[in-house]
Amino acid sequence: MTVCAVEPPSTSGVVRVPEAGCVITADGSYAARLAPAGDCWFAERWTLDGPEPYAVPLPGNQPEEPGTGVQPMGDGRVLVHRPSAERHLFSLLYPTGPGTGELPLGAVECPEPGARLVLLPPAPGGARAYALVSGPRSSSVWLVAGGAFGPERLAEVPGRCSGGVWLDGTGRLLALDRELGGRTKTVVLDLERAVVSPLLQIADDSDDRLLLADPDSGLLLISSDAPSPGQERLGWGVLGSTLPVRFPECLRLPDCVVTPFAIQPGQVLMPENCAVGLRVDGAFGTWVGTWRPAERRVRHLPAPEGWLAGAGVWTPEGVLRLPYATRTTPCGVSHLSAARGDAGAAEPGRTGGTAEVGRTGGAEEVGSTAGMAEPGSTAGAVEPGLAGASVAARTAAPPGGRPPAPMETRVPVTSAARPTVPPAARAAGPARPVPLQQAPLGRLVTN
Repeated sequence: MTVCAVEPPSTSGVVRVPEAGCVITADGSYAARLAPAGDCWFAERWTLDGPEPYAVPLPGNQPEEPGTGVQPMGDGRVLVHRPSAERHLFSLLYPTGPGTGELPLGAVECPEPGARLVLLPPAPGGARAYALVSGPRSSSVWLVAGGAFGPERLAEVPGRCSGGVWLDGTGRLLALDRELGGRTKTVVLDLERAVVSPLLQIADDSDDRLLLADPDSGLLLISSDAPSPGQERLGWGVLGSTLPVRFPECLRLPDCVVTPFAIQPGQVLMPENCAVGLRVDGAFGTWVGTWRPAERRVRHLPAPEGWLAGAGVWTPEGVLRLPYATRTTPCGVSHLSAARGDAGAAEPGRTGGTAEVGRTGGAEEVGSTAGMAEPGSTAGAVEPGLAGASVAARTAAPPGGRPPAPMETRVPVTSAARPTVPPAARAAGPARPVPLQQAPLGRLVTN
């Protein structure tokens, strides 16, 4: 699963989380981006499931605007979203010999002041595409590609919504971050029944968002200020589990914005073994982090040159595939390994060395007063939430021109002197895994 193409809110109040460089289908077969051509832009489709990645340019009759949205479909076509005043036009682009074919799909009008339309993340299956229209008082979800009669409004949700995370493998359950009554909580929308139910509420006065979800393992990546009022923190939980949400100290990187963008699939009933890809933005650049809940440490790796930052997909075997584009390699994919108990192996000639941040001690547990409800449940208890966003942990940065390793009270940490790699530290003592093998997973489809 990949980071959505939705603009996430800034969780620090100052830092705006950067958007991903491209969008990848849920199964990792295709990607799409706006590619530059001098002063102009055009849509470009990447094929990622073959022996070698390759790009197909899809220039239309006129150059695209910088604000044009693109999204790959499961059949290789590319959905294009062109904002125009109060109208949003949608078309499908596809290669036709030397040219580009275009199938107009229709338009969605947003006349309400303050309304905003964004494409939702690629849906499982790749046959349909959805958009979210957020207004001051209510939001609506639209089917913009894959329907029979052009754009179709499927459901309306009270409150202003953002984000968007798919909770199942069929494209039926969609989690949204809803701002209502001055607080943001995650709700789940059943698109088949147009029913909204609570999903995540850690505390009554906290802002809780869901960033990523993996249907195979039930692992959820969460952003909340419940453990530190006024400061967003990254946490994790399991869909349907009665265990509390955990907020590991190793995910608090001083003066950095940490954005989870991909979860390793295929780890059925083993959420603590899922590898998570992190985009880390600091004052001195952008790099890649990998993390597993069971290991309680973040491994830092230099990003490949030309990385389409924030884009990537895991294989079930634990290889992180990162698309990149340079002058010499306009379409490439870097492979990073994150094997358990290993510092992470970089692809030869692409990413160089690696570094680690070791952690000891337990993570804070929050949310024991509010359980995790199954999607579609109408009970008052709720579950880990959404945002399609990131968390900025802001503390004093050390001198030396490098972002610091996260520090933990009473744990001696040593810095690694590696000039081209983010700082690292290895804490004394073994990391204690979180035993979630027996955690029950909630039903992913409501009746």
